[in-house]
Amino acid sequence: MGKPIRVVVIDDHDMVRKGVTFYLETEPDIEVVGEGSSGTEGVELVKKLKPDVVLMDLIMENGTGIEATAEITAFDKECKIIILTSYYDDEKVFPALEAGAFSYILKTSKAEEITDAVKKAARGETVIAPKVANKMMNRFRNQEKSLHDDLTQREIEVLKCIGDGLTNQEIAEELYIGIKTVKTHVSNVLSKLQVADRTQAAIYANRNGLVNNK
Repeated sequence: MGKPIRVVVIDDHDMVRKGVTFYLETEPDIEVVGEGSSGTEGVELVKKLKPDVVLMDLIMENGTGIEATAEITAFDKECKIIILTSYYDDEKVFPALEAGAFSYILKTSKAEEITDAVKKAARGETVIAPKVANKMMNRFRNQEKSLHDDLTQREIEVLKCIGDGLTNQEIAEELYIGIKTVKTHVSNVLSKLQVADRTQAAIYANRNGLVNNK
């Protein structure tokens, strides 16, 4: 038998994290090398432990799973991140995949299915929960254009500024518009891109080449 698959489990619910860890460790070819309760902690664990696979919750305090996924994939292209969550709405699924998630499974999955997803990820095989796969297919069928095609020219300019990490005040100064106008544009951008916050919008902007990079 070769080296075991090194796994880090990130979840802010102690019982879930311990339960998943306990079951994974019954597998002789899987080794849980670390546990964390926040996205920020998850990023630090990956930097320190360099696991093969990360099981990542989405909604956590002190760094969401989406933010952590984006940060991890930026410095470690080999690490496979499996989103393990109860959420499968568009506002969670697509930003997570945009951030670089390798697989997306639900907490309603059987223990064997979670283990199987870890092993497949280590082999480079993606696993997408059926409910999530259906959403992806519907989106691809119904959407022939990119989400940002619906943005106005001014909203594109605001999105580029968000992608560059500018604050609302800096955007106002950059585009010579009022702070209230900036807030309105930011709200419209988030809504049209179907993302929950500025971080997700910035990820979208960078993934789609919509940055100024001054």
